Amino acid sequence: MQTTKRLDEKLERIAQGQAKRSDFIIADAKDADMAFGIQAPGPKRPGNKNKPSHLLYQSNEEYLDQIRAIIEQDIVDILLLSASNLEKIGIDEGLFRDSAITPAARANDTTDVWAFRESSYPSQPSRNFRTASIDHIKYGRLSDDFTQPYQGADLGLYSITFTNDIDHDHAALETFRAFRIEAEQKRFRYFLEVFNPNVHPGFDPSHTGTFLNDAIVRSLAGVTRTGRPLFLKIPYNGPGPLEELVAYDPRLVVGILGGSAGTTLDAFQLIHDAQKYGAKVALFGRKINLSESPLVFINFLRKIVDGEISPIEAVKAYHGELSKARIKPHRELADDLKPTPTQNNYSGA
Repeated sequence: MQTTKRLDEKLERIAQGQAKRSDFIIADAKDADMAFGIQAPGPKRPGNKNKPSHLLYQSNEEYLDQIRAIIEQDIVDILLLSASNLEKIGIDEGLFRDSAITPAARANDTTDVWAFRESSYPSQPSRNFRTASIDHIKYGRLSDDFTQPYQGADLGLYSITFTNDIDHDHAALETFRAFRIEAEQKRFRYFLEVFNPNVHPGFDPSHTGTFLNDAIVRSLAGVTRTGRPLFLKIPYNGPGPLEELVAYDPRLVVGILGGSAGTTLDAFQLIHDAQKYGAKVALFGRKINLSESPLVFINFLRKIVDGEISPIEAVKAYHGELSKARIKPHRELADDLKPTPTQNNYSGA
């Protein structure tokens, strides 16, 4: 028997127009192995004497330990994993059964997230690809019976990157249509990630927000309730585009993605501004994973969206916690309080 999930309760209150500030949804993306390969867990942290000095990155088992710790902390609402790590954590170890956190898996891995070393795929027009199957995400194996309770996850992230190229975008929407039909047949829920174009789209980049909004609304206009995403995951292109999309259709729950790591203020200010201008969800991956102390970092994200602390004060308090734990910060406090440009896709564009 699955424990009641916070995500479902929050989405229900949002749908009923009864959401409170504390119903803001925080998701942690721990699916980076489907993008960065060996680099996914992040740089080897100081103090690990059991690893050869030439190894630059943490192991997958250390990545799994981070996931286990976040489940035990019980603050985030969603944990997004690759299907293989979901099998280990969710099916083999059963760590989500008694947790209020909802497990999810990346359901497709478009070519613009193939960001492993020496690759140039992220800078080429995005093409759809799916490694994982719905069967394996739900049960770890092929199945003919999708009425049985899931063992892994019944929620996945589906990703599209519109490039303003009719051939690439047409192909992306055809595969999205096929996925929606399969998901409905197999009782599988999804949320929709829509990146900014990862190549030059042929228009003034300052218009990216309006392009993205129109692309999203047009793509979902022909989709009835059973085929629609639970929520969106999109780049934060500024208050104007976000407010426009949120105001267009209250049934569309809009969330923002974190993008590249940047400073601590980048992350804290982003989640604050996204909530201020109407977002109901934030999904951070690299911003959490590459922080000095992910658990402390997550705790401050929650405090910000709950209105307990401002972004600037949260950065200062975060540095205070690092000092108490004798963890060396990546930057001095003054530098960590500066905003920096954030990359909203894997190409660096």
